[in-house]
Amino acid sequence: MRMDRDQRSEGPLITGIVGRGFRVDEGVYEGLTITPNRADGWSPPALESLTIEDLAPVLALDPLPEFLILGTGTAMRRPSQALVAALEAKGVGVEPMDSRAAARAWGVLRAELRWVAAALYPLD
Repeated sequence: MRMDRDQRSEGPLITGIVGRGFRVDEGVYEGLTITPNRADGWSPPALESLTIEDLAPVLALDPLPEFLILGTGTAMRRPSQALVAALEAKGVGVEPMDSRAAARAWGVLRAELRWVAAALYPLD
């Protein structure tokens, strides 16, 4: 799958899906954390074990992101209520969706210059 770069976006962009992962600029990452400032590979735990500590790279943004796009793999699954509550306590909403949809949402929201972060599980 190919995604073309929108010239209005700033920062790292997901430009395609390759196998189980995501192409960002010149790199390919199976698991990915991405903010307006940087993109990094991510080896997430099982979704039911995901904690706020596992999301530290995306929560290091200053200011905190408006919300977190959580790509949950090939199918949309909900994170634990404990994780949602911990994020909301910090003032960060969470939008779970399958990782392909999350990759597309990242591009749309960054084209709008929204201050968001994303954590994407690999595609199975």
